[in-house]
Amino acid sequence: MKRWLKIFLVSAALVLAGFLTVTGWYLSRAIPIGTGYVAKYLCTSTFISQREPDAVFEEDVRPVNPLAKVMKWEVDRKGKVVTAKALWFFTSRAIYRKGCGCTLLAKTDEASLRRQDFFAFPKAYQKPAHPADAPWPDGAQGPVDPASLGMDTEKLQQAVAAAFAEPSPDRPRRTHAVVVVYDGHLVAEHYAPGFGPGMPLPGWSMTKSITNALVGILVKQGKLDIHTPAPVAQWQKADDPRHAITLDQLLRMSSGLQFDEVYDPLYDATDMLYGAYDFAAFAAGKKLETKPDSKWSYSSGTANIVARIVRNAAEKTDDHYYDFIRRELFDKIGMTRALIEPDGSGTFVGSSYGAATPRDWARFGLLYLNDGVWKDERILPEGWVKYTATPTPGAPKGEYGAHFWLNAGAPGHPENRPWPDAPRDTIAAQGYQGQRVIIIPSKKLVLVRFGATSHRPSWDTNAFIRDVIRAVPG
Repeated sequence: MKRWLKIFLVSAALVLAGFLTVTGWYLSRAIPIGTGYVAKYLCTSTFISQREPDAVFEEDVRPVNPLAKVMKWEVDRKGKVVTAKALWFFTSRAIYRKGCGCTLLAKTDEASLRRQDFFAFPKAYQKPAHPADAPWPDGAQGPVDPASLGMDTEKLQQAVAAAFAEPSPDRPRRTHAVVVVYDGHLVAEHYAPGFGPGMPLPGWSMTKSITNALVGILVKQGKLDIHTPAPVAQWQKADDPRHAITLDQLLRMSSGLQFDEVYDPLYDATDMLYGAYDFAAFAAGKKLETKPDSKWSYSSGTANIVARIVRNAAEKTDDHYYDFIRRELFDKIGMTRALIEPDGSGTFVGSSYGAATPRDWARFGLLYLNDGVWKDERILPEGWVKYTATPTPGAPKGEYGAHFWLNAGAPGHPENRPWPDAPRDTIAAQGYQGQRVIIIPSKKLVLVRFGATSHRPSWDTNAFIRDVIRAVPG
């Protein structure tokens, strides 16, 4: 009996030791993801959006971060640093730098990041404010009378009000901002308390669509060709099967590269955003899982490979590639408060870290509504918007183009599409927690929505589009 008891106790001890080892390993990987998210998001929200961090943590972070109950954080406003801690042993820090925003300290240190040089002229990124006496998009005036454009004012007001309504208080929408542009005119906008037209807000994956624009500009300048093998250093060996991947395939998320777009610990997306120093290198190091163009698979890693390609191409003529982004895109269309934050290597995070005011995001949408032309100047190459809005082979509902979401519908079954009440020519930039820039050429509409919707079904993009379209003449 004693022998069996001894065997049992030894076995139990081994099982317990194994359990504790695995649990410890998991926590060592998982908790830094949670603290990294909090440090980075609070940094952006505090120093770029100028929101109160307490409110940000309670409204935006706590509902989506399971570590919130054991998390402590601190904002150093003088040093421009945010620190997040959990369970005594795990600490993450993010730093703010003027002009390029916040970066998480991952496999690097604060001194190294602060030595990075992003601008030829430190103040060049901050253009003068829009004239207060000029109408949008050139100026800062408020909405025009929708009725003067033939719109149904009451229906438009109802659509905007519905976007802020909370039909299920236990699963709130938390809409922060709505902007409606019709026929090039700002016709409606509304903001939740604490938000306003001058507040830059993070667009998350809407940044991918900005990356699309930057590629288009470089194509127009003759610096990139989307149909030749992508210039990625890790893939240049002739026997590397990734060597033939094109920039077009990267833009369409059909490269065949392995990447787990799952926002839980131990998956590629979170390991990249909250654990990697060089996001592009992290993603480019993934193996080829399927033949290029044989499968569509949404990937933030792919977008960061594209961002590195953009940086390299821009640096052929610009020592400071951030000047290129501002000069060739943001300044030309009046996105005066826009920026894209970099990773530790200094490459802008083309998948996720763009921020701009809701009105500036609407300007970006207007550029695509007008086929890439701004005030008689062609910013994007002719045919670029059409290319962007062409469905990617393999996207089952025709829902993805080139770093933009589409509403084309399934091949042969156009009624089977993401937003059945929206026209098929609708395209959109979409981001985490319900960030949206929706462009509908056939209705001459640009719709912008920002919020912190932690329960995805609480926000209905189709209903929002449907309600606004009801206010459009004809």
